[in-house]
Amino acid sequence: MRMMALVLSVLLLLLGPAAPAFAATEEAVLAGGCFWCLEHDLEGLPGVLDVESGYSGGKVAQPTYRQVSAGGTGHQEVVRVRFDTTKLRYEALLRAYWRNIDPLDGGGQFCDRGGSYKPVIFTTSATQAVEARNSLVSAARELGRPTSSLKVAIRPLSRFWPAEEVHQNYARRNGLKYKYYRWSCGRDRRLDQVWGARARTRERWAAAAETPAAAPAGS
Repeated sequence: MRMMALVLSVLLLLLGPAAPAFAATEEAVLAGGCFWCLEHDLEGLPGVLDVESGYSGGKVAQPTYRQVSAGGTGHQEVVRVRFDTTKLRYEALLRAYWRNIDPLDGGGQFCDRGGSYKPVIFTTSATQAVEARNSLVSAARELGRPTSSLKVAIRPLSRFWPAEEVHQNYARRNGLKYKYYRWSCGRDRRLDQVWGARARTRERWAAAAETPAAAPAGS
């Protein structure tokens, strides 16, 4: 019995610190046009553990890039962001997401057109759904527009399908090609037009955009 108690004590010491770390991890699935770009835009945020490109929103199982980009599968190009909630709140991640997309464009994003490039926030819980709706209201207020003019859909996540390996970490593995694509697509030029100095940031919403139900800002 004494030996068993000793073994249990050692296991608790070894496993104890892991439980809080696991509990602090959350996932978000976001569509904002080309997943190469959104992956690169979000992976450097403090608290982000990893970002994976993939597909969500459709009914075709195990879709391929060729199928999704051709249309008809119902999927969007997405990224799955795994983050530490003690360092980055979902609400702050959403601010970074909004300011890296063109929320006024529901027909695609930048030079990429079609349903697979539509902006969508896929929520994984009721709490995420509430915060996503709050973020839409805040974004509209910051832009000085009615919420109806923002074309970002908010939908519950059904399934995330990882994209092919060639699409993972594309910006880091293909720097020159990525930079040329991003420039030629006009992504940053349009972001600057829409968001001004707040483009590509996760700063708190402008004072006029704060909503009473919004979650506290992340660090």
